[in-house]
Amino acid sequence: MAKPKQMSENFILGIILAAVGGYLDAYTYLVRGGVFANAQTGNIVLLGINLAEGSYLNALQYLFPIAAFSVGVLISEAIKIKLPKSYHLHWRQIIIAIEILLMFICAFIPSGKDDVIVNTIVSLVCALQVESFRVINGNKVATTMCTGNLRSGTELLFQGISTKNKTALKQCLNYYFIILFFIIGAVAGAVITNFIGIKSIIACCILLIIPFVMMFKRNNL
Repeated sequence: MAKPKQMSENFILGIILAAVGGYLDAYTYLVRGGVFANAQTGNIVLLGINLAEGSYLNALQYLFPIAAFSVGVLISEAIKIKLPKSYHLHWRQIIIAIEILLMFICAFIPSGKDDVIVNTIVSLVCALQVESFRVINGNKVATTMCTGNLRSGTELLFQGISTKNKTALKQCLNYYFIILFFIIGAVAGAVITNFIGIKSIIACCILLIIPFVMMFKRNNL
């Protein structure tokens, strides 16, 4: 008997999370110091460059988000394992509620010297999300970054074309749609952030209410 699909793997839920991921990257780049706080590869490279140049204080601003991302993964796993299952609330809903709360706080942190605080919080938020929502429509995906999705989608595209495998072609579309909505989120983030400023992150809080409500469907979490 096929395993029932979990609501956390729902395609609509996945593209909403991807849009939030793209939005957050645009937000932190435009009004929080010109950085991408979702993925940590750039921060690790910049950390190394600053250490090589002897700029140890500057290196700290990259170390904090890296550490926060690691802490976010640990928190997500701890909530998953330790939190007693409730009839009313699923552990992934707890994760989304934490995301909403943390991002709402970011909206009221002034820009400038405190940007490192916001970028650290956003890194934590993204770690919570990417660790908690790892499968969409049966495919392993990341909703806060695109490199792995692009690789997996293109690999499936090649398999589908070379072997005429329609299932692989359908799976590759899942990855490309996740990337598309990440881009849509980035576009929306750029437009809204340029118009509203630092409080535009509240739009992500509002958007995340949708997957939070969707997961009240108890039979498929």
